[in-house]
Amino acid sequence: MSEGYEHRSIWGHLMKLAFCQNYVDAGGIRTRYVEAGPKDAPVVLMIHGTGSSWECFCATLSSHSEHFRCIAIDMAGSGFSDRPDEPYEIGFYVNHVLAFMDAMGIEKASFIGVSLGAWVTSRLVVDHPERVEKITLLAPSGLIINNATMTRTKSVRNAAVDDPSWENIRPVFNSILYKEEDRLADLVQVRQAIYREPNMKMAMNNILVLQNADVRERNLVTEEEWRGVDKPIFIILAPDDNPDYTTTGKRIAELAPDVRTLTIEKVKHWAHFEAPDIFNPANLEFLLGR
Repeated sequence: MSEGYEHRSIWGHLMKLAFCQNYVDAGGIRTRYVEAGPKDAPVVLMIHGTGSSWECFCATLSSHSEHFRCIAIDMAGSGFSDRPDEPYEIGFYVNHVLAFMDAMGIEKASFIGVSLGAWVTSRLVVDHPERVEKITLLAPSGLIINNATMTRTKSVRNAAVDDPSWENIRPVFNSILYKEEDRLADLVQVRQAIYREPNMKMAMNNILVLQNADVRERNLVTEEEWRGVDKPIFIILAPDDNPDYTTTGKRIAELAPDVRTLTIEKVKHWAHFEAPDIFNPANLEFLLGR
């Protein structure tokens, strides 16, 4: 439940928040984003997971925008941003995020990345540390390869985009959200609308290239690269999620020099959404340096 209400919804998290949804040209890609918080505050940029959209951060924006200029984007190929017809490898996403930052006049930001978004954030902090303040990783990815996980991801996402019926969209959230009551009709409806877009099947083929072992391998962030990251890192460990992500998070914590972790139980990918009462104050403490 959210804030004591019997019905939880995306709007329930946003109804009191002053925010703006808009589009901007980011390197030729029309990019959808939502923004809240003071324009002159430090920036927190929020990056979603595979085939998702900015709505996954609906429970994060209000608390964080009290202190930061918060911006959550739809990455290229996802949400309602443009969908170029080319393989979406990690460098493609990084270039899109950097182009977005440039278009918005953002020199430097802290990042919250979820799953694929955590992978993109990881590559960003390795290759462009001058653009990064701090990073928060949920369901961290990009260090290991698990063929079973990749096969399952391809199967569920292809079924959803081939036939974006309610029955096919809902299973997308089974591996994302631990509790049935958190698999909101709102979230299903947004994802259904996205997957019904006329060019989404093409985009999904490009999104899922990272679920092929050879492509994934050349996009990994290596252990040696993690040893060289000197930015503060906050990693959420979710032992009830797929163990790939806990394994990755724990290994990054062993490799990088400035890492703190928090274990949250009975959540999966979206700990920030399923346990905002735990995640929000903990992440704000990290970002504010307390």
